[in-house]
Amino acid sequence: MIEGPYFVLAVLGVLGTGVMAGVFCTFSTFVMRGLAALPPAQGVAAMNAINRAAVGPAFMSVFLGTALLAVVIAAVTLAVWPKDAAVELLLGSGLYLIGSFGVTAAANVPRNDALLRLEPGSAEAADRWSAYVREWTAWNHVRTVAAAAAATAYVLALA
Repeated sequence: MIEGPYFVLAVLGVLGTGVMAGVFCTFSTFVMRGLAALPPAQGVAAMNAINRAAVGPAFMSVFLGTALLAVVIAAVTLAVWPKDAAVELLLGSGLYLIGSFGVTAAANVPRNDALLRLEPGSAEAADRWSAYVREWTAWNHVRTVAAAAAATAYVLALA
């Protein structure tokens, strides 16, 4: 079992990635379904409002803080290479950084930015809405699974 600073880092990793898995899962399981059930103009307007709110301090501190923590865990693990749990710590960090943070930057944010450029009541917004919901949600499933798997890897590091 890991001890000392590694224990604290792993516990914080479990908490951060677990919270993010929950946020992502919430969107995949019912928020996006609810938005998809709205008329396109209302769905686009609501999602744009959510995307604007998401860049606030509450969400961003957990999302970016967990990414920073994953970098710290990986760097410390690579520098010291502890006898126990190195693989689990690196796996947890990699899963979050690539599967959650990376997918957000490469897949979800560009879709959000494109949606923000649309006028909610326009024909173009109506045409693009269903594809946006389908694609965004598919990538969000990836983020959900990656964050949950990262939390699991960090838990295994504690065992």
